[in-house]
Amino acid sequence: MTDTTARSALWKSIAQTLSDEIAKGHYQPGDKLPTEAHLSTRFGVNRHTIRHATQSLVQDGVLHSRRGSGVYVVMQPTEYPLGRRVRFHQNITASGRTASRSFSRLETRASDPTEADGLNLESGAFVHVVEGTSMADDQPVAVFLSVFPAERFPALLVQIENLQSITAALGACGVEDYTRQSTRITAGVATTVQGISLRLAEGAPVLRTEAINVDSTGRPVEYGITWFAGDRVTLTYAPE
Repeated sequence: MTDTTARSALWKSIAQTLSDEIAKGHYQPGDKLPTEAHLSTRFGVNRHTIRHATQSLVQDGVLHSRRGSGVYVVMQPTEYPLGRRVRFHQNITASGRTASRSFSRLETRASDPTEADGLNLESGAFVHVVEGTSMADDQPVAVFLSVFPAERFPALLVQIENLQSITAALGACGVEDYTRQSTRITAGVATTVQGISLRLAEGAPVLRTEAINVDSTGRPVEYGITWFAGDRVTLTYAPE
């Protein structure tokens, strides 16, 4: 056996071992594989051989490489319907995954012109601002910014902190139901901060939705922007 043949057999063997471990569930969809240095030590080979093995799995669609971040097990994108009643927990649960959210910012401040226009408020009117990360099976799928009229919902932030749910908090503030009035979808790339929250490399693709939700009388209750990890979510239109 020539040296070239031996090296080829080696990286193929490593690729098969990693593929088998992924198939057995040792690494779940969305998990990051150990570093090249760790795998080099484990298999007793140089990093070039490890890179050859992992790149072959990338080409086979088993792994996904994120520049500056590492190599991850491919995750089937979550179907996320955009309809009149868009509820994060319901959408994620319907896809067979466990939904959760964390809130990183709860504050009241003056609105900017775009927010005021979206909520039909006077420029500079006070708004409640909520930011956080949405998760599916503990994997971040989106970061969001939601803005609400502060004068109408004075206790909203307290309710969100207590209930850990925007829908439940709005219900506690008298909004029993709300629907999507409009949604605007654009493509972009992750900023450094978004990349940290979404566990993406800076510059990775994201889908941005800008939406306005209204109550049963058509009065705006929420202006929101959400940035979805481009490889983890498939946005679909679901008419109701």
